Amino acid sequence: QRVGAAPLEKFSSVTHLTPMLSLANAFSEEEVAEFDERLKRILGLQADLEFVAEPKIDGVAINLIYEKGLFTVGSTRGDGLTGEDVTLNLRTIRTLPLKMQPLGRIPGRVEVRGEVYLEKEAFRRLNERRTEQGESAFANPRNAAAGSLRQLDPRITARRPLNLFCYAVGSVDG
Repeated sequence: QRVGAAPLEKFSSVTHLTPMLSLANAFSEEEVAEFDERLKRILGLQADLEFVAEPKIDGVAINLIYEKGLFTVGSTRGDGLTGEDVTLNLRTIRTLPLKMQPLGRIPGRVEVRGEVYLEKEAFRRLNERRTEQGESAFANPRNAAAGSLRQLDPRITARRPLNLFCYAVGSVDG
């Protein structure tokens, strides 16, 4: 059920149920302070704001649709409203659950946001294998993950050491 489909000629489009927005980066205390001031100005607040910050996995944003607990469609972020259907390639990622494990009632449809990435050591080994085979090395793990998801042949994607981290729900029906 993971690999076996014929190569695609091209990717079809998928319209996201809810828009996939981008994250902004801050690399210094000054940038965080500017963000804080900008928010206060936009919201018309004087009071201190509280934030939660966490490291970001630098991979490829993806959107997963589960219907009645079964993975049915997976797509890239694209322009935030419409992405490319990479379902067959996502199915090759071992950490992607093809079926939800119920903790209660499973919704009719749920949209899950995640990030496909390569761990640093897996990336190093992949590049090592590529150069040994006379292929060019990938520039960085994010580009390798993105290129892996956009393969027209899922068997190529299946040979890449991709991982998945899901972090949010886009929408829930039922």
